[in-house]
Amino acid sequence: MGEDSKVKPARATASYKRAFWDAMRLNTSPMEVRNALSEGVDSEGGYLVPDEFERTLVQSLADQNIMRSLAKVIQTTSGDRKIPVVSTHGTATWLDEGKPYNESDEAFTQISLSAFKLGTFLKISEELLNDAAFNVEQYLASEFARRIGAAEEEAFLVGDGKGKPTGIFNPTGGADLGVTSAKPTDISADELIDLHYSLRAPYRARAVWLMNDATVKTVRKLKDGNGQYLWQPALTAGTPDMILGRPVYTSVFAPEVKAGARTVAFGDLGFYWIADRQGRSFKRLNELFATTGQIGFLASQRLDGKLVLPEAIKVLTQKTAG
Repeated sequence: MGEDSKVKPARATASYKRAFWDAMRLNTSPMEVRNALSEGVDSEGGYLVPDEFERTLVQSLADQNIMRSLAKVIQTTSGDRKIPVVSTHGTATWLDEGKPYNESDEAFTQISLSAFKLGTFLKISEELLNDAAFNVEQYLASEFARRIGAAEEEAFLVGDGKGKPTGIFNPTGGADLGVTSAKPTDISADELIDLHYSLRAPYRARAVWLMNDATVKTVRKLKDGNGQYLWQPALTAGTPDMILGRPVYTSVFAPEVKAGARTVAFGDLGFYWIADRQGRSFKRLNELFATTGQIGFLASQRLDGKLVLPEAIKVLTQKTAG
């Protein structure tokens, strides 16, 4: 037994990593590969990716996913995770001399984070896979990260919670309504100011704006009553622009401005929780595309996302048409 296997989990060892990529390239005998990867077989016949590669994949997801950089990300080892949330706080009251204390308990609810399955597959030609110059590790990491990252972010923003995470902009289970616009297809400066102050002060300290890229074109033109633009360009490269002193983030998956849509969110996205079920799985399909000289690869992961405290984020909703 090698020295590294004594101090590292099985999936973190160099031998597991080598055997994993041998399995993906089919560079060695199937029996040898199965023995080396016995610690990482998942329930569906794939192999859990080596620790080093999983860290690379997670980093790639963070690079491509705004929500992962702003939300709270937790790891789970089972299907569901119950999150206790205080729904009603107790209060204190003034008492006359000799009067009894009033009972005032906290009320609790539970938010359940599940483990919905997200998956994708791609095909690579046998010639390319066997070409030593082709970096299959880098290609699979970047391509699966791009696909999974896009699907995740769409669900984190507008997902309906049915077989996928519940999005911030979803009417059920999403953020609280803060302001309704006066026009179906426009936003005013006063409405953004009202949205800002519809959020309670404790949440404003860490709040950010979130909207579609197309919405920015409207918002950048807005001025306050003194003729000053609400939009404040970033002074340092790599930092976000600001509105009313708080950072602005954009996503193509946030709803565009149209009648009845929830278009702008403002709040503390740290109260949106993303639960990652540990272990992303790869599976190689050797025979399915053999007649075309291609090898298939499946990638999957299980996760969920929910806003655990709706009052921490407020949204602007466009007026309905008519």
